[in-house]
Amino acid sequence: MTQLRRIGQSDLTTVPLILGGNVFGWTADAAASFAVLDAFVAGGGTVIDTADVYSAWIAGNQGGESETVIGAWLRGRGRRDDVVITTKVGMLPIGEGKGLQPAHITAAVEASLLRLGTDYIDLYLAHQDDDTQSQDAVAEAFGALVQAGKVRVIGASNFSAERLDSAIRAQDARGVARYQVLQNEYNLMERTGYEGAVQDTCIAHGIGMTPWFALACGYLTGKYRTPADVKGPRAYRVGKFVEGHGPQVLAALDTVADAHRATPAQVSLAWLAAQPGIAAPIASATSVAQVEDLLGSIDLTLTPEDLALLDGASRT
Repeated sequence: MTQLRRIGQSDLTTVPLILGGNVFGWTADAAASFAVLDAFVAGGGTVIDTADVYSAWIAGNQGGESETVIGAWLRGRGRRDDVVITTKVGMLPIGEGKGLQPAHITAAVEASLLRLGTDYIDLYLAHQDDDTQSQDAVAEAFGALVQAGKVRVIGASNFSAERLDSAIRAQDARGVARYQVLQNEYNLMERTGYEGAVQDTCIAHGIGMTPWFALACGYLTGKYRTPADVKGPRAYRVGKFVEGHGPQVLAALDTVADAHRATPAQVSLAWLAAQPGIAAPIASATSVAQVEDLLGSIDLTLTPEDLALLDGASRT
């Protein structure tokens, strides 16, 4: 794992798994979300990821639903200091503000703090690049949040290698907080968006990569093995895997899982954790059973032969 500074009570060098909160207020209601969060923490998890835009894509939602659920859970448990909360800005407009406009960043963080019911955010990420804004101005806006204590660490999501590098150079030139975490898509089915230039940039700058869609929208759990299985709210994202080289990836996962008495999901997460530049994968769950499955990846170490088999299957 790549080297990162401490974030709150946790250090991402020792955090093997991040719980994705995109399902809270979407496919998991408040009760199910609370159960998932309780099980994750009980199992040793500490880092919970969300975004202000979760889940504005659902009819009747406006965004902020996931943060609101997490905030209610934090209030109910009566403590905040033993978990790390990460959230993002840049995809949910506020009035006329949008993207990474400095005024929008300032307004959005206050809205997130209110929904989360906390006075600081451990890790705050630019949810996507915004090339309409000066990177110097964006650097100043995020730096001011860190200086004010509203945010402890900043990061980026969905950035290209070139834009990530130039953003960090702008931050360093101005002497303000720099991005320490990247959150891009990466898994056994989607590799080209990270491997290569982005991966090299992360390693060069000491940035920890925390991949989203670590399980390829559930495909890597083995849930979708035939076209008839492709149903549900994320089905439109996994159909291409069933028709492509996905079946041979699942076959490799099954082989490795059987050898370790593990599950395909656990093997997929362990494969990610073994890749250069990875700090910790992000995976979501809608039930306690799913949380327990995800946590089972923490102690799973793949052999060089396992990794070679999975690499070969996923590159074909």
